Amino acid sequence: MPNSAPDIEASAAEDDWRTQAVPDLSKLRAELDRIDNTIHDLLIERAGIVEKVAQAGKPAAFRPGREADIVRRLVARHTGHLPPRTLFRMWRELLAGTTGMQAKVTVAVCDAGNAGLTSLAREHFGTGTALRAHTSPAQALNDVSSGAATVAVLPLPTDADNTRDDWWATLANRVPRLFVIARLPFWTEGQPSTQALVVATAAPDASAADRSYLVVELDNDVSRDRLSHGLTASGLHPSAILLRRDAGTASALIEVAGFLADNDPRLLALRAVVRHPAVLGAYAEPIQREPS
Repeated sequence: MPNSAPDIEASAAEDDWRTQAVPDLSKLRAELDRIDNTIHDLLIERAGIVEKVAQAGKPAAFRPGREADIVRRLVARHTGHLPPRTLFRMWRELLAGTTGMQAKVTVAVCDAGNAGLTSLAREHFGTGTALRAHTSPAQALNDVSSGAATVAVLPLPTDADNTRDDWWATLANRVPRLFVIARLPFWTEGQPSTQALVVATAAPDASAADRSYLVVELDNDVSRDRLSHGLTASGLHPSAILLRRDAGTASALIEVAGFLADNDPRLLALRAVVRHPAVLGAYAEPIQREPS
Protein backbone atom coordinates (compact mmCIF):
# COMPACT_ATOMS: atom_id res chain seq x y z
CA MET A 1 0.00 0.00 0.00
CA PRO A 2 1.54 3.34 -1.07
CA ASN A 3 2.54 5.84 1.60
CA SER A 4 0.22 8.87 1.32
CA ALA A 5 1.85 10.89 4.11
CA PRO A 6 3.98 13.07 1.75
CA ASP A 7 0.89 13.97 -0.30
CA ILE A 8 -1.00 14.90 2.84
CA GLU A 9 1.91 17.05 4.05
CA ALA A 10 2.21 18.77 0.66
CA SER A 11 -1.51 19.51 0.59
CA ALA A 12 -1.36 20.98 4.08
CA ALA A 13 1.62 23.13 3.17
CA GLU A 14 -0.20 24.41 0.07
CA ASP A 15 -3.28 25.28 2.12
CA ASP A 16 -1.06 27.09 4.63
CA TRP A 17 0.62 29.10 1.82
CA ARG A 18 -2.74 30.08 0.36
CA THR A 19 -3.94 31.16 3.78
CA GLN A 20 -0.88 33.40 4.16
CA ALA A 21 -1.07 34.70 0.57
CA VAL A 22 -4.67 35.88 0.78
CA PRO A 23 -4.73 39.14 2.82
CA ASP A 24 -7.22 39.56 5.61
CA LEU A 25 -9.10 42.62 4.32
CA SER A 26 -10.77 43.33 7.62
CA LYS A 27 -7.38 43.54 9.35
CA LEU A 28 -5.91 45.71 6.59
CA ARG A 29 -8.86 48.09 6.73
CA ALA A 30 -8.53 48.29 10.49
CA GLU A 31 -4.86 49.16 10.02
CA LEU A 32 -5.78 51.88 7.51
CA ASP A 33 -8.30 53.30 9.99
CA ARG A 34 -5.60 53.38 12.67
CA ILE A 35 -3.21 55.19 10.34
CA ASP A 36 -5.93 57.66 9.30
CA ASN A 37 -6.63 58.45 12.94
CA THR A 38 -2.92 58.97 13.59
CA ILE A 39 -2.62 61.32 10.60
CA HIS A 40 -5.68 63.22 11.78
CA ASP A 41 -4.29 63.53 15.30
CA LEU A 42 -1.07 64.98 13.87
CA LEU A 43 -3.03 67.43 11.70
CA ILE A 44 -4.91 68.60 14.79
CA GLU A 45 -1.60 69.00 16.60
CA ARG A 46 -0.13 70.92 13.65
CA ALA A 47 -3.12 73.24 13.53
CA GLY A 48 -2.65 73.96 17.22
CA ILE A 49 0.93 75.04 16.61
CA VAL A 50 -0.22 77.24 13.72
CA GLU A 51 -2.63 78.95 16.13
CA LYS A 52 0.28 79.69 18.47
CA VAL A 53 2.24 81.15 15.55
CA ALA A 54 -0.74 83.40 14.73
CA GLN A 55 -0.92 84.52 18.36
CA ALA A 56 2.75 85.49 18.23
CA GLY A 57 1.69 88.48 16.13
CA LYS A 58 3.84 87.95 13.07
CA PRO A 59 2.96 90.55 10.42
CA ALA A 60 1.99 88.33 7.47
CA ALA A 61 0.37 84.91 7.15
CA PHE A 62 2.01 84.28 3.77
CA ARG A 63 5.49 82.78 3.84
CA PRO A 64 5.85 81.60 0.23
CA GLY A 65 9.56 80.91 0.62
CA ARG A 66 9.09 78.74 3.69
CA GLU A 67 6.13 76.96 2.08
CA ALA A 68 8.29 76.20 -0.95
CA ASP A 69 11.04 74.73 1.22
CA ILE A 70 8.54 72.58 3.13
CA VAL A 71 7.13 71.09 -0.07
CA ARG A 72 10.58 70.61 -1.63
CA ARG A 73 11.80 68.79 1.49
CA LEU A 74 8.82 66.44 1.58
CA VAL A 75 9.00 65.65 -2.14
CA ALA A 76 12.75 64.98 -1.84
CA ARG A 77 12.31 62.52 1.04
CA HIS A 78 9.28 60.79 -0.50
CA THR A 79 9.44 57.06 -1.27
CA GLY A 80 6.96 54.40 -2.28
CA HIS A 81 4.26 54.24 -4.92
CA LEU A 82 2.14 57.19 -3.82
CA PRO A 83 2.62 59.69 -6.69
CA PRO A 84 4.74 62.68 -5.61
CA ARG A 85 2.20 65.00 -7.23
CA THR A 86 -0.47 63.61 -4.89
CA LEU A 87 1.78 64.40 -1.93
CA PHE A 88 2.30 67.89 -3.35
CA ARG A 89 -1.43 68.50 -3.76
CA MET A 90 -2.14 67.30 -0.22
CA TRP A 91 0.39 69.69 1.29
CA ARG A 92 -0.62 72.65 -0.87
CA GLU A 93 -4.19 72.26 0.37
CA LEU A 94 -2.94 71.87 3.94
CA LEU A 95 -0.75 74.97 3.72
CA ALA A 96 -3.60 76.95 2.19
CA GLY A 97 -5.91 75.87 4.99
CA THR A 98 -3.49 76.77 7.78
CA THR A 99 -2.74 80.12 6.15
CA GLY A 100 -6.47 80.80 6.17
CA MET A 101 -6.49 80.05 9.91
CA GLN A 102 -4.18 83.01 10.48
CA ALA A 103 -5.89 85.57 8.25
CA LYS A 104 -8.76 85.78 5.80
CA VAL A 105 -7.43 85.18 2.29
CA THR A 106 -9.00 86.51 -0.91
CA VAL A 107 -7.35 86.09 -4.29
CA ALA A 108 -7.88 88.54 -7.15
CA VAL A 109 -7.38 86.76 -10.48
CA CYS A 110 -6.85 88.49 -13.80
CA ASP A 111 -8.29 85.74 -15.93
CA ALA A 112 -9.10 87.91 -19.00
CA GLY A 113 -10.92 84.96 -20.51
CA ASN A 114 -8.14 82.56 -19.50
CA ALA A 115 -9.58 79.97 -17.14
CA GLY A 116 -6.06 78.59 -16.69
CA LEU A 117 -5.18 81.38 -14.28
CA THR A 118 -8.23 80.62 -12.16
CA SER A 119 -7.20 76.96 -12.05
CA LEU A 120 -3.67 77.93 -11.00
CA ALA A 121 -5.05 80.15 -8.24
CA ARG A 122 -7.30 77.41 -6.86
CA GLU A 123 -4.55 74.81 -7.04
CA HIS A 124 -2.11 76.97 -5.11
CA PHE A 125 -4.32 78.85 -2.67
CA GLY A 126 -6.84 76.10 -1.92
CA THR A 127 -10.18 75.05 -3.32
CA GLY A 128 -12.08 76.83 -0.55
CA THR A 129 -10.32 80.20 -0.86
CA ALA A 130 -12.41 83.12 -2.09
CA LEU A 131 -11.62 84.36 -5.61
CA ARG A 132 -12.40 87.68 -7.29
CA ALA A 133 -12.23 87.55 -11.10
CA HIS A 134 -11.07 90.57 -13.13
CA THR A 135 -10.45 91.25 -16.80
CA SER A 136 -7.35 93.43 -16.42
CA PRO A 137 -4.17 93.37 -14.30
CA ALA A 138 -4.90 96.90 -13.06
CA GLN A 139 -8.23 95.82 -11.53
CA ALA A 140 -6.61 92.89 -9.73
CA LEU A 141 -3.78 95.08 -8.43
CA ASN A 142 -6.25 97.71 -7.24
CA ASP A 143 -7.99 94.99 -5.22
CA VAL A 144 -4.72 94.25 -3.43
CA SER A 145 -3.86 97.92 -2.92
CA SER A 146 -7.27 98.65 -1.42
CA GLY A 147 -7.27 95.56 0.81
CA ALA A 148 -10.18 93.91 -1.01
CA ALA A 149 -7.84 91.03 -1.90
CA THR A 150 -4.82 89.52 -0.20
CA VAL A 151 -2.94 88.65 -3.38
CA ALA A 152 -3.32 89.07 -7.12
CA VAL A 153 -2.64 86.33 -9.68
CA LEU A 154 -1.48 87.93 -12.92
CA PRO A 155 -0.35 86.60 -16.32
CA LEU A 156 3.39 86.04 -16.63
CA PRO A 157 4.72 88.96 -18.70
CA THR A 158 5.96 88.05 -22.20
CA ASP A 159 7.28 89.82 -25.28
CA ALA A 160 3.94 89.17 -26.98
CA ASP A 161 2.00 91.31 -24.47
CA ASN A 162 0.38 94.58 -25.46
CA THR A 163 2.16 97.45 -23.70
CA ARG A 164 -1.07 98.40 -21.93
CA ASP A 165 -0.80 95.07 -20.08
CA ASP A 166 2.67 95.86 -18.71
CA TRP A 167 1.49 95.96 -15.10
CA TRP A 168 5.07 95.51 -13.92
CA ALA A 169 6.15 98.92 -15.23
CA THR A 170 4.41 100.82 -12.40
CA LEU A 171 4.47 98.17 -9.67
CA ALA A 172 7.38 99.68 -7.75
CA ASN A 173 5.66 103.09 -7.62
CA ARG A 174 2.40 101.92 -6.10
CA VAL A 175 1.36 102.97 -2.61
CA PRO A 176 1.25 100.81 -0.63
CA ARG A 177 4.15 99.02 -2.24
CA LEU A 178 3.40 95.73 -3.95
CA PHE A 179 5.78 92.80 -4.43
CA VAL A 180 6.06 89.74 -6.61
CA ILE A 181 6.06 86.85 -4.11
CA ALA A 182 5.50 83.64 -6.13
CA ARG A 183 5.39 82.08 -9.56
CA LEU A 184 2.75 79.55 -10.59
CA PRO A 185 2.46 76.69 -11.12
CA PHE A 186 4.86 75.65 -8.38
CA TRP A 187 4.74 72.03 -9.60
CA THR A 188 5.60 71.69 -13.28
CA GLU A 189 5.80 68.70 -15.60
CA GLY A 190 7.27 69.82 -18.88
CA GLN A 191 6.49 73.34 -20.11
CA PRO A 192 3.34 74.74 -18.42
CA SER A 193 0.74 76.02 -20.87
CA THR A 194 -0.22 78.81 -18.45
CA GLN A 195 2.05 80.63 -16.01
CA ALA A 196 1.42 83.44 -13.56
CA LEU A 197 3.03 85.70 -10.98
CA VAL A 198 1.56 86.38 -7.55
CA VAL A 199 1.64 89.91 -6.15
CA ALA A 200 1.00 91.01 -2.56
CA THR A 201 1.65 93.89 -0.16
CA ALA A 202 3.84 91.62 1.98
CA ALA A 203 7.44 91.25 0.83
CA PRO A 204 8.64 87.79 -0.24
CA ASP A 205 10.78 85.64 2.02
CA ALA A 206 13.83 83.80 0.77
CA SER A 207 13.85 80.07 0.09
CA ALA A 208 16.67 77.67 -0.73
CA ALA A 209 16.44 78.51 -4.46
CA ASP A 210 15.00 81.79 -5.74
CA ARG A 211 14.81 84.15 -8.67
CA SER A 212 14.14 87.87 -8.47
CA TYR A 213 12.60 90.57 -10.64
CA LEU A 214 13.75 94.12 -11.06
CA VAL A 215 12.63 96.92 -13.33
CA VAL A 216 14.97 99.55 -14.77
CA GLU A 217 14.87 102.62 -16.98
CA LEU A 218 17.46 103.12 -19.71
CA ASP A 219 18.22 105.16 -22.78
CA ASN A 220 16.50 104.06 -25.94
CA ASP A 221 19.80 103.35 -27.68
CA VAL A 222 20.93 100.81 -25.06
CA SER A 223 20.79 97.39 -26.69
CA ARG A 224 19.67 94.17 -25.04
CA ASP A 225 23.24 92.86 -25.25
CA ARG A 226 24.66 95.94 -23.55
CA LEU A 227 22.07 95.68 -20.81
CA SER A 228 22.85 91.99 -20.34
CA HIS A 229 26.59 92.68 -20.15
CA GLY A 230 25.99 95.48 -17.64
CA LEU A 231 23.94 93.16 -15.44
CA THR A 232 26.59 90.45 -15.56
CA ALA A 233 29.37 92.94 -14.83
CA SER A 234 27.41 94.09 -11.77
CA GLY A 235 27.25 90.52 -10.47
CA LEU A 236 23.63 89.94 -11.51
CA HIS A 237 22.91 86.98 -13.77
CA PRO A 238 19.87 87.57 -15.98
CA SER A 239 17.75 84.64 -17.09
CA ALA A 240 15.16 86.74 -18.95
CA ILE A 241 14.88 90.35 -20.13
CA LEU A 242 11.63 91.93 -21.31
CA LEU A 243 12.51 95.21 -23.06
CA ARG A 244 10.00 97.96 -23.89
CA ARG A 245 10.98 101.01 -25.96
CA ASP A 246 9.02 104.26 -26.09
CA ALA A 247 9.57 107.54 -27.92
CA GLY A 248 12.19 108.93 -25.53
CA THR A 249 13.14 106.20 -23.11
CA ALA A 250 12.98 102.47 -22.48
CA SER A 251 12.21 100.19 -19.58
CA ALA A 252 13.00 96.57 -18.87
CA LEU A 253 11.69 93.80 -16.66
CA ILE A 254 14.63 91.62 -15.70
CA GLU A 255 14.66 88.22 -14.04
CA VAL A 256 17.89 87.37 -12.23
CA ALA A 257 19.17 84.40 -10.26
CA GLY A 258 18.99 84.52 -6.47
CA PHE A 259 17.11 86.55 -3.90
CA LEU A 260 17.52 90.30 -4.44
CA ALA A 261 16.85 92.86 -1.70
CA ASP A 262 16.54 96.65 -1.96
CA ASN A 263 19.91 97.25 -0.29
CA ASP A 264 21.85 94.84 -2.51
CA PRO A 265 25.13 96.62 -3.46
CA ARG A 266 24.94 95.20 -6.98
CA LEU A 267 22.11 97.62 -7.72
CA LEU A 268 24.47 100.56 -7.21
CA ALA A 269 26.96 99.07 -9.67
CA LEU A 270 24.15 98.65 -12.19
CA ARG A 271 23.53 102.40 -12.28
CA ALA A 272 26.43 102.70 -14.73
CA VAL A 273 24.11 101.28 -17.39
CA VAL A 274 20.55 102.01 -16.22
CA ARG A 275 18.50 104.46 -14.17
CA HIS A 276 16.26 103.85 -11.16
CA PRO A 277 16.74 100.10 -10.70
CA ALA A 278 13.93 98.86 -8.46
CA VAL A 279 13.38 95.41 -7.01
CA LEU A 280 9.89 94.07 -7.74
CA GLY A 281 10.19 90.96 -5.61
CA ALA A 282 11.23 87.33 -5.84
CA TYR A 283 9.81 83.84 -6.17
CA ALA A 284 10.84 80.35 -5.13
CA GLU A 285 11.89 78.30 -8.14
CA PRO A 286 9.16 75.79 -8.99
CA ILE A 287 9.62 72.05 -8.69
CA GLN A 288 10.29 70.67 -12.17
CA ARG A 289 9.54 67.01 -12.90
CA GLU A 290 9.77 65.01 -16.07
CA PRO A 291 6.37 64.25 -17.61
CA SER A 292 5.19 60.80 -16.54
